[in-house]
Amino acid sequence: MFKAQHTQAPRVIKVDNNTAYPVVMEILTDDEALAAEIELRQVKYLNNVVEQDHRNIKRITKLMMGFKPINSAKRTLQGIEAMNMIRKGQVKGAGQGNSVFQAKFIRLHRK
Repeated sequence: MFKAQHTQAPRVIKVDNNTAYPVVMEILTDDEALAAEIELRQVKYLNNVVEQDHRNIKRITKLMMGFKPINSAKRTLQGIEAMNMIRKGQVKGAGQGNSVFQAKFIRLHRK
């Protein structure tokens, strides 16, 4: 799949109220994996936009009753995400309804 090329570190990380986040942030800051000036915002429903993004995957996998081998999970999730990227217009050259391009895109990026 695609790996995002980030040009700058985040200023803020938005998460829900899970108690593990501050601990993890402290560990990552101490290990210098995260910059010390990154702000952690913890609000119960602040990351709902992120949660809603993978709601479709949850809906599909619930019908499948989970996955047995890890490779089938990986390939299925890659296919779902590839189609979501195309649907959202995040892939250049993928016109809406262009099923030939969609099939080529998935075949090319399957690993």
